[in-house]
Amino acid sequence: MTAAGGDPSVASFVAAVKPLVDAMGGEMLPPDRAGVDDVVLSWEGEDVVAVRLPQLADSLDRILAALERKRGMPLAELDRKAKQEVVRILEARGAFSVRHGVETVASALGVSRFTVYNYINAQEEKRARGREGGSGVKPS
Repeated sequence: MTAAGGDPSVASFVAAVKPLVDAMGGEMLPPDRAGVDDVVLSWEGEDVVAVRLPQLADSLDRILAALERKRGMPLAELDRKAKQEVVRILEARGAFSVRHGVETVASALGVSRFTVYNYINAQEEKRARGREGGSGVKPS
């Protein structure tokens, strides 16, 4: 993707946005090729690049691959505590709102859906204890 007219400030803008678009799994296009669901970015009043965002299901696969790269090993080889942390991260990023999200994550972690739900529930209980002051005693 090259900047329109070779303007250095536009090229710098596009270069600055590229790592974010790549991290999201998006695609950069010339603005005249933008579709109705694409996001057109402007610089100094001129449309300079369109961003095509990935489908949610593709995003989950991309997030799982990034977590695997970050950890330096297949997610299925992580210990239980690390798998729970992965589930916490994925829950915070909305992974379980995607259709078949729990199944996809369970497969990547090498655990059952039931285990993923247990990890999610454990996180919810931990948050609830934090809201109650962390005493571990439930109010009556």
